[in-house]
Amino acid sequence: MPQKNYLLDTSVILDDPQNIQHIYQNGENQVAVTNVVLAELDNKKTGNNDTAFFAREFFRMIAGDNGKSVKKSPYKGKKIQERDFFRKMELEFDGEVVPLIVIYREQFKEHHDKNDSKIAEVAKDYDLTLLTNDIAFKVRSLAKGINVESIQRDSVDNPAYFEFFHSFNVKDEEEIGKFSEKPQFQKITDWNMIEIDEEMGRKHFGLKINGQFEELQLDELQDKKDVYIPPVNLEQKLFFSMMTHPQNQITVCSGSTGSGKTLMALQAGIHLKNQGIVDGIVYIRNTVTSSDREAELGFRKGDQSQKLGYFMYPLYATINFTIEKIRKDSWDNAGEYTGDTNSIDKQAATDKFIQNHNIEMIDIAHARGTTISKKFVIFDEAQNISNGTLKLIGTRMGKESKMVVLGDWSQIDHPYLTKERNGLMTLLTKAVKDNFVAGIHLKHTIRSEVAKWFDEQFR
Repeated sequence: MPQKNYLLDTSVILDDPQNIQHIYQNGENQVAVTNVVLAELDNKKTGNNDTAFFAREFFRMIAGDNGKSVKKSPYKGKKIQERDFFRKMELEFDGEVVPLIVIYREQFKEHHDKNDSKIAEVAKDYDLTLLTNDIAFKVRSLAKGINVESIQRDSVDNPAYFEFFHSFNVKDEEEIGKFSEKPQFQKITDWNMIEIDEEMGRKHFGLKINGQFEELQLDELQDKKDVYIPPVNLEQKLFFSMMTHPQNQITVCSGSTGSGKTLMALQAGIHLKNQGIVDGIVYIRNTVTSSDREAELGFRKGDQSQKLGYFMYPLYATINFTIEKIRKDSWDNAGEYTGDTNSIDKQAATDKFIQNHNIEMIDIAHARGTTISKKFVIFDEAQNISNGTLKLIGTRMGKESKMVVLGDWSQIDHPYLTKERNGLMTLLTKAVKDNFVAGIHLKHTIRSEVAKWFDEQFR
């Protein structure tokens, strides 16, 4: 395969600086950026969000001084123009040194009101393949006749296809004892969900764990005293069983609107805390959506807790739903969370519930630099995070912690991510192949007929 000469847009680096090493491919490709990109990265390096962290990470990777000048000789078949200045820098990635060409251009042929246009001009002049995750930038560049690609690292072909549920037929219960020896069963990874049908009509449900079939007593979930809202269908029962299994540490769950992802995760966390398996629950969600600067915490009114509340609505809604269920089942129990059985104050009830179950809400920026030990971590809206962000949070996990990653691949808000490429998709892909990660897809909507209709009609 011939060598490709890439010019990177800022979005590729802010997605994850490790992308540069991936693009370089051990010297198979040439990687370049413009001084415009360096300036954008420099402007974004201040702050606590993901963007700032990855911008700083890029500059930390630059080895030694500010690089070596490149002579005014042809650059990949194109003569270096007089107004340009080239410098070769080196980036260090876990011991591997990756050369990065920086193309400096202070004066452009045309007046450009956007940095994207300046980057595109350089790509066209040197016949470089522009690499960007910004779809709008990609379309505009293609219209100008520029070679453009988007990074395909960890992209999936069909986000709707993730099968973790397998059905098998057996003659009788005696055959179930030898079931783990079946070749079809041995092919699938641990934590896949298993349905076994006997010829006499009996059904058995369970999980593949340590290479063996482990049957689950799903009906017993209805009688658990430390679960306020038990699972209502087979999917939810299997999901709950996965999250609470003693040997499971990571679960990834994709599901449509109203399928009960957050609700079941909260119930699992409460169960684990009541059993003393964890000390509390940590809810994490990205606090920046799309590229909306106003969505960042610093631009919201109120103190840190109030600002964070804007983004933690799914958790608050789930807690309120749980409290209402408790209230309907037992008026006395409702008083435990309000302190007043004569007047139900939702805010007071929510605050009391959070305190009683030791629930913490953390935005991604504040999770970085900490170690989360002996907690049940709920990472929500994972379709709107990059692989770099997922790795950052995953490496915060300490001893005795469990983690569940939730998301809906059809609802992407991030400007540089797609349905085929995001943190949720990457983890689901690994769950299909890796025994360490449990995966499940919830297909049934239980919120309302209206929500179900919109979810089915607008995919």
